Amino acid sequence: MGIGSILVHGHKEPDNTFNAVVPPIYLTTTYRKEKFSEPQEFEYSRGANPTRTYFEEFIAYLEGGRHGFAFSSGTAANAAALSVLGFGEKVLVTRNVYGGTVSLLSTVFKNFGINFELVDTSNLEELEDRFDSKTKAVFIETPSNPLLDIADIRAISNLAKKHNAITIVDNTFLSPYFQKPLELGADIVVESATKFLSGHSDVIAGVAATNSDELAEKIGAYQRSGGSIAQPFDVYLLIRGIKTLAIRADKQVETTRKVIAFLDGNPAVDRIFYPGLVTHPGYEIHKKQARSPGALLSFELNGSNYNIEAFFDSLRLITHGASLGSVESLIQNPKTGSHARFTQEQREKSGIKDNLVRLSVGIEDAEDIIKDLKNAFASAKK
Repeated sequence: MGIGSILVHGHKEPDNTFNAVVPPIYLTTTYRKEKFSEPQEFEYSRGANPTRTYFEEFIAYLEGGRHGFAFSSGTAANAAALSVLGFGEKVLVTRNVYGGTVSLLSTVFKNFGINFELVDTSNLEELEDRFDSKTKAVFIETPSNPLLDIADIRAISNLAKKHNAITIVDNTFLSPYFQKPLELGADIVVESATKFLSGHSDVIAGVAATNSDELAEKIGAYQRSGGSIAQPFDVYLLIRGIKTLAIRADKQVETTRKVIAFLDGNPAVDRIFYPGLVTHPGYEIHKKQARSPGALLSFELNGSNYNIEAFFDSLRLITHGASLGSVESLIQNPKTGSHARFTQEQREKSGIKDNLVRLSVGIEDAEDIIKDLKNAFASAKK
């Protein structure tokens, strides 16, 4: 079956007690024991729940992995992936990674003796120079958030293996519909399922998948012991959202190309970041490892002639707010949004300027999105 059909029908027939087309929502917390001395697959829902199990197997199938996990948020999925590291070990991280990932590493994992360095993972020579005896993982986003840098997943995975380290890929920006890191050699893939997988701004969740039995055991232990599980009703919403992922994502990419065409050469825009542009330094690598450039773009507003606050305050259709990947177009300034917890020095080193704008293109009519941007530019002109 093609990916579009799999998204609709799932990896296997759902619970067919009553021939239901949609997997049932099991809200139960506990299960009656049949035999005193025999363990059961389902005993307490923090450990396993039929609705979540179905979804986790589905996620593993979509990602091209053997083991899948569903968490209460994307950050919880990241934490589970990073939990495989030990005290005193180090992880190399994409320099303009999502700000919440850096916050997680610099607070929670710092207390556990796990160190990190921000690195330009699009530069293999720089990346290899940062490896030392304590480096046990590389955590990459590709495309990255918010500058859409491209990292070569296969090359980095091979490099990490050479140094006895693992590769973790945050695939939130593309989802398994457009990119499958595990098939390119990555050890763990994580996603904020809140974004494209859900697609409707109504559920917070995260997923992880791996082909490694050893890593799966560690991630599963973290999930069971830490308790950051996705709830059954949230899983139901995710399954429903995934059914329309193909048509949503294709529409969003088509509209994104039209928005890019409007922004390209516009006097209000100094620079555009989008891996679908042939001028993007990672264009060829991205084309090799992903089926599409996606529906996220960033641009630098011309600060000399346009006021960024007036620009955001003048938007009427596009929603100024956090998150991405939803049916609504969502826009934010990384300095005050996704990367507000970065220090000014970290933003500067990562190339994130104060006038950067990140736009997640939704499924509205392209003409309406462009009209909204055009009017906001006009209102923001000094």
